Amino acid sequence: MQLFYNPDINSSITEFIFDKIESKHIVRVLRKKEGDILFITNGKGLLFKVQIIIANDKKCLVQIISFEEKDKNWNYNLHIAIAPTKMNDRFEWFLEKSTEIGIDEITPIICDNSERKIIKLERMQKVLVSAVKQSLKYHLPKLNPPIKFSDLIKNDLKGIKLIAHCENLEKNTLKNLIKEKKNITVLIGPEGDFSLKEIEIALQHNFIPLSLGKSRLRTETAGIVVCNAVSIINE
Repeated sequence: MQLFYNPDINSSITEFIFDKIESKHIVRVLRKKEGDILFITNGKGLLFKVQIIIANDKKCLVQIISFEEKDKNWNYNLHIAIAPTKMNDRFEWFLEKSTEIGIDEITPIICDNSERKIIKLERMQKVLVSAVKQSLKYHLPKLNPPIKFSDLIKNDLKGIKLIAHCENLEKNTLKNLIKEKKNITVLIGPEGDFSLKEIEIALQHNFIPLSLGKSRLRTETAGIVVCNAVSIINE
């Protein structure tokens, strides 16, 4: 099944018009025609089955045949607050793979040792949408605006709160910390790791120190390790 995404489609309408870019892709690239069936998600758990009424490469019109509410493939809520990497492609790789595995919320955090502080949210959102379509997910992860570490730490974050760092301090593992069907927030620092001051502040705000193993991981790798481990623990 090929999946399309549009946040504007909803259960109260009977017809829907794709924008110019998507219409061109459907009609010219995919060579779809009148009568063909398409599937669209709004990224909020709804899957629509539609039929092309007018195959116009500028305004492709479809009629909604049916829709259904799709559950997530995972039974927990995972929020990863992660420092963007110096190289954009590495961070985009994290966005793509974490979406494929299963993640609910992503917050770029600006830390003391951050090498990248300017974030292109529009580009990041496109990566998430592409990953949702490719992996046949019906829930688009929430992408928050960048926030300073010192501000995020003060937010009222629900559930289990963890901070992954590389300092030689007492830490625990995901296997011992993660509980099934829980809200989880994990902080992952930049290439230079969190500063000692940031770690101390996190502990003061009831974050639990987390170990991701004996290897020193890149930021984006650490994010994927967390996603995959939480997924496996909740199977």
